[in-house]
Amino acid sequence: MMSNLFSIFDPTTNLFNMSINWLSTILGLLFLPYSFWLLPNRHFMLWNFIMNKLHNEFKILLKNNYFNGSTLIFISMFSFVLFNNFLGLFPYIFTSTSHLSLTLTISLPLWLSFMLYGWINNYQHMFIHMIPQGTPPILMPFMVLIETISNIIRPGTLAVRLTANMIAGHLLMTLLSSTGSNLSYFFILLLIFTQILLMILESAVAIIQSYVITILSTLYSSEVN
Repeated sequence: MMSNLFSIFDPTTNLFNMSINWLSTILGLLFLPYSFWLLPNRHFMLWNFIMNKLHNEFKILLKNNYFNGSTLIFISMFSFVLFNNFLGLFPYIFTSTSHLSLTLTISLPLWLSFMLYGWINNYQHMFIHMIPQGTPPILMPFMVLIETISNIIRPGTLAVRLTANMIAGHLLMTLLSSTGSNLSYFFILLLIFTQILLMILESAVAIIQSYVITILSTLYSSEVN
């Protein structure tokens, strides 16, 4: 039972036992050329509106008064995670963001780059940030220890938060759907209604978690400036 349940997160396929399912990670790139090939429509205008909103918000958090590559990096990160979260809701499409191997690949290099930049260029600011203003002298060593630990676990918390939220919804939907063959007609209708509600919830989670990992990364970046 448990092996069949977690088989939906198996990155391997039956074709030569290779991890071909990871190719679904780049499926989001197929949507990008539509903005150049098709005339602007409501979906394109909505996507542009979202990107502009994110750009303005990230620009404030990053303390930039003009457009540069920093906001583009985080907007691209949001788009990448959002596409993978949404595509994982479709049948027979592998959810790559449900694996720590991908989420850690996103969060760990970002965190390392923030730490290296901060300690090399703004080391005084980094030291000041480790001790909040007004901390009693007797508590300063403990505050340094707590802030150090909180900084170290940041990439892990970013990765685990995204992975756990993607796994939880998929597991719940799989558990409910596996009981359908043993239910009566009335409970099958109730199960279908519950699955529809769960799908709406998972769609919201896919958007929210994309925004959360991006906004937290932006906040971590703003701390080293």
